[in-house]
Amino acid sequence: MERAPGSGRVPRVLAESPSACAPAVSQASLLRLYHRFRALDWNEKGYLSRVDLQQIGALAVNPLGDRIIDSFFPDGSLHLDFPGFVRVLARFRPVDDEDNGNRDPKEPEPLNSRMNKLRFAFQLYDLDRDGKISRQEMLQVLRLMVGVQVTEEQLESIADRTVQEADEDGDGAVSFLEFAKSLEKMNIEQKMSIRILK
Repeated sequence: MERAPGSGRVPRVLAESPSACAPAVSQASLLRLYHRFRALDWNEKGYLSRVDLQQIGALAVNPLGDRIIDSFFPDGSLHLDFPGFVRVLARFRPVDDEDNGNRDPKEPEPLNSRMNKLRFAFQLYDLDRDGKISRQEMLQVLRLMVGVQVTEEQLESIADRTVQEADEDGDGAVSFLEFAKSLEKMNIEQKMSIRILK
């Protein structure tokens, strides 16, 4: 990856075509992300590894931190370049009113759309990547999130009830569409947004 000299500027390729990383991310946000990327890439490799992301305090203490880190490395890749870093974080850009209004239906859905935010959340639960959240996967995620604060019996009851309430087709698992429908009243756009990405 091309590095900007000590000036802190975004590399030329990104300055010329910031949409190559993530459409609609402002130049100011792109620069902040670039500085964050460089800080995480402390030994100037030009890419990030899982170990680099594990140094982020909020991820280190997040019970789903490893699952979130995995989302930066699709298909088992070992390195994350700056454009990939921005593409993942672009999902967390707040949704503007104008983002929804005049979008050409032929254009791809924005990375920060409600559906893409839901897809991101869904993949944190769908541990085996089969397109469904099973009772066992729900139970695993609940164990990570609550630790020892709840008994195993209570966790099993919560997992059973959660899957039953969302499972409309009765197959014992939650599909993405069932997951999205179960969260239709939740303000995902706000809950899954990071203000600095505006």
